[in-house]
Amino acid sequence: MNDQAIAVSFQNVSKAFDDHQVLDNVTFDVAQGEICCILGRSGTGKSVTLRLLMGLIKPDSGRIFMNHVEIQSLDSAELVPVRKTMGFLFQYSALFDSMTVGENVAFPLRRHTAFPERQIQTVVREKLASVGLENDIDQMPLELSGGMRKRAGLARALALDPEILLVDEPSSGLDPITAREIDTLLLALKSGRSTSIVVVTHSMTSARQISDHLIVLKEGKIAAQGTVSEMDNSNIDVVRQFMSATGES
Repeated sequence: MNDQAIAVSFQNVSKAFDDHQVLDNVTFDVAQGEICCILGRSGTGKSVTLRLLMGLIKPDSGRIFMNHVEIQSLDSAELVPVRKTMGFLFQYSALFDSMTVGENVAFPLRRHTAFPERQIQTVVREKLASVGLENDIDQMPLELSGGMRKRAGLARALALDPEILLVDEPSSGLDPITAREIDTLLLALKSGRSTSIVVVTHSMTSARQISDHLIVLKEGKIAAQGTVSEMDNSNIDVVRQFMSATGES
């Protein structure tokens, strides 16, 4: 993997909260156009990794690169142009309940672009159509099912055509059929736009379906990383436990 192909780089990153070492010298790269799934038991540092990639918190040591930009030393204003190249799909979608689905998708466009309203509405309809919600533009989030809210959240995450998409528990709370639909949308993003996607998940079923690169965290360290095939052949206990699991762990 050469430098030009790397979208996300985590280099010797450590993070502690008080006396609790959450991440301990963690290193991994995510290639451009790759889906990387991060697995691990609760409390192993998965969500902290995602927050570090978003720039919401700073590491105690180490370096983090997003689209070749080193972010750990940037302040909030300096992070804005970097975040414009990133999309975020949160575990519970994080839609604004007071806005319609269409207004939710339009929000980042109105905040971060100078697009005229006609262009904003065109983009909103395109993004909603891409996730199968073109007929729900005027619905309120509370009127949608869990799976529809997740898809609306994905449409909003894609509004600015991000090069990197960060996803937190995409199948959480969804039935297996709807979870597969979300997985299919993520795979379509990778193949259609070469979007680089980092997914934190507890679902081994989903990870097997979508990932090019798996990372298993244990006690703040990387227990192992590699392709599904490589991880299937691992002799590390925690890796074997995850790879033999089905559904939500």
